[in-house]
Amino acid sequence: MEYLTKWFEDNQTLFIDGIISLVVAFFIVWLGLKLAKFCSNLVMKLLEKKSVDKAVSAFIASLLNAILVAAVIIAALSHVGVQTATFVAILGAAGLAIGLSLQGSLSNFASGILISVFRPFKAGDFVQAGGVSGVVKEIQIFSTILTTPDNKFVVVPNAQVTGSPITNFSKNDTRRIDMVIGVSYTADLQKAEALLKDILEKHELVLKEPGYTVGVSALNSSSVDFVVRPWVKTSDYWPVHFDLTKTIKLELDKANIGIPYPQMDVHLHSVDKK
Repeated sequence: MEYLTKWFEDNQTLFIDGIISLVVAFFIVWLGLKLAKFCSNLVMKLLEKKSVDKAVSAFIASLLNAILVAAVIIAALSHVGVQTATFVAILGAAGLAIGLSLQGSLSNFASGILISVFRPFKAGDFVQAGGVSGVVKEIQIFSTILTTPDNKFVVVPNAQVTGSPITNFSKNDTRRIDMVIGVSYTADLQKAEALLKDILEKHELVLKEPGYTVGVSALNSSSVDFVVRPWVKTSDYWPVHFDLTKTIKLELDKANIGIPYPQMDVHLHSVDKK
């Protein structure tokens, strides 16, 4: 006990300085994390004011936050006496080892940069990417956040997004609805075609330019198939699709034009018994 007391008396100044350094280091970390979050949020708001896409601004903000946090940790370690040059070298070696073991994460990071630069989609677009269909919420460092039509929250790795075809349903202002309508072989084809065209002409959400297409596409086993291809605004795609499907069925029924379904004729042959 006397030894400890004497050691404390001899090293009191050093001990107090060490405690102060630790307290200051913890304060640097605490304040630094707060400032990193504040700066990243500020950058995100400034980018959004400059009309930068929300998904891209979120990616840049999260990247900035990660860089600032790393700088804060290095500053705190430097304050308590850790040689930062050595630490950075060790960190680099460790980063290399971790990078080799986490190649997928680095690939996701690189893919996130590619998505932000080339911008195949933006926040709010409905896309099919990485095998998932949904509305883009934001692009993060390693992943892209989508919300599915049934309101599921889906996290898709960025490498999976760039490594597969990306279909952006919201990119263009207009879309074409592709429908196939089958009528009976006994139906008057001229009458059926005129009726389908009349339905499209009267629908207020069907665009006049570019023009629609109605024509016989195939002679199937149980029906004569018409293709019906109107153009609509992208935002009106599903409402018009549902409404046209219903209207066509009702109008064909009124005109006594049958819509056939697969049937099988069975022929029975009687055999005379001798």
